[in-house]
Amino acid sequence: MQMVGFKRLLNQQGFRLFLMSSPLLILVFVFSYMPLYGWIYSFYDYKAGRDLFSTDFVGLKNFKMMFTDHYAVTNILRVMKNTLGMSFLGIVTSVFPMIFAILLSEIRNLRFRKTIQTLVTIPNFISWVLVYSIAYAMFSTNDGLLNRILINNGIRDEGINFLASGNHVWLTMLGYGIWKGLGWGAIIYIAALTNIDAEQYEAARIDGAGRLKMTWHITIPGLLPTFFVLLLLSIGNLLNNGMEQYFVFQNAMNKDSIEVLDLYVYNQGMVGYDYSFATAVGMLKSVVSVLLLFFANFLSKITRGESVM
Repeated sequence: MQMVGFKRLLNQQGFRLFLMSSPLLILVFVFSYMPLYGWIYSFYDYKAGRDLFSTDFVGLKNFKMMFTDHYAVTNILRVMKNTLGMSFLGIVTSVFPMIFAILLSEIRNLRFRKTIQTLVTIPNFISWVLVYSIAYAMFSTNDGLLNRILINNGIRDEGINFLASGNHVWLTMLGYGIWKGLGWGAIIYIAALTNIDAEQYEAARIDGAGRLKMTWHITIPGLLPTFFVLLLLSIGNLLNNGMEQYFVFQNAMNKDSIEVLDLYVYNQGMVGYDYSFATAVGMLKSVVSVLLLFFANFLSKITRGESVM
């Protein structure tokens, strides 16, 4: 009887889909939930090389430091300004992948369209270390291509230290991010374009609408639901702008302007060896991110009548 019941269970489509997704669920549990055990470090005065439970239990001391210690408060406010500033710039320019997908769809030559899409998508698979290497080859003070052109043509007597300057670093990081992620971000919009009913374009063409009007009245409204879902998810991930990009471009000259929250946590823990305080800051960031996600979900229900989770 038990074997018969198990076979019936296997024949149910929902259970089979659950079994197929179980490896992914296991990976999420191992890499996303098991590390949460490390949050316990924030309640101890942990020192590297010592057993955790042999160190002093300090309770909420590390959390209080974030709001009472002048040096810590100043630094957290600085990195929060950098984090929110760069995240808002990313949100403002999040419309670029949709625009690129629309422009790409207007290319009638299929081979040329695929070539452009491939060339623009390739940077997504280049690591940030290689991106920095390219930027160094282009903009370094002594050997950079741009500085050599400026000096050889008599425009400047000496090179400009582009990579070590803290001026306009937010815009610089935004530019690198757009260059690297534009093609990849457009893929979901390209997929959404295939769901737009072709009969709408035929009807508009019969009514005398040109390509611009069809784009404005059919293509863009068809992509807006996808855009708003991605926008709301971006709001939920406002503090999670990563650290790899900022880590490789960080130096002593631009640290004050480029250090975001994730990079600050890394610098405090791995460079400053203050693991407990870094863990506490990381915990606070996670809690705020969850609250922002719920806020984005609530905003989605109000504006679109649908939730994102």
